[in-house]
Amino acid sequence: MNKTQFTVAELSGMDPYKLATGLVVPRPIGWIGSITADGVPNLAPYSFFNCVSGNPPTFVFSPSRGMRKDTLANVREVGEFTINIVTAEVVEAMNATSASLDSDVDEFEAAGLTAVPSASIRPPMVGECKANIECVVTQIVDVGDAKYGSAVVFGEAVEFHVADHLLDGTRVDQADLAAVGRHVGNTYSNATDLFDIVRPE
Repeated sequence: MNKTQFTVAELSGMDPYKLATGLVVPRPIGWIGSITADGVPNLAPYSFFNCVSGNPPTFVFSPSRGMRKDTLANVREVGEFTINIVTAEVVEAMNATSASLDSDVDEFEAAGLTAVPSASIRPPMVGECKANIECVVTQIVDVGDAKYGSAVVFGEAVEFHVADHLLDGTRVDQADLAAVGRHVGNTYSNATDLFDIVRPE
């Protein structure tokens, strides 16, 4: 097959971002709840997000440093955040919270969502989500250049909240969860076309 080669040093503007986000798909969405030091809740989605350790459960999300991001300021100052799992039931509300609002606006309220108090940390959870995770920040690492670079926020889970109907012990029913993934631009996918492959011994 014919392939076009891109040398990253020769790309400009948003082209590296477009290639990266167009190829690494679908990406899970970290719908991050945070709070200002003055107690104003914030909610924003990040598709640069994943689980990077199982024990202790550790998650990362990566907000841009080159744009105004209240979430990054909040987690630097308060050191806590919630992860709210995005499914079909809340995808429209998730999209609404991607708008850039003033830092004194409660984005839970603006999106018509229920801000449920967390058990162990200050930022609230999205009550309408099937699952939520409370995290404390363990480190923040700046990567990339000042204009297009990001910060990588590491958070260690302290509490999981999972709808009973999803659970068999601590196993989560993937079909019932029906998480939503991010592709490129305005494109998303439902994680419902599932198949199994047995790992070799």
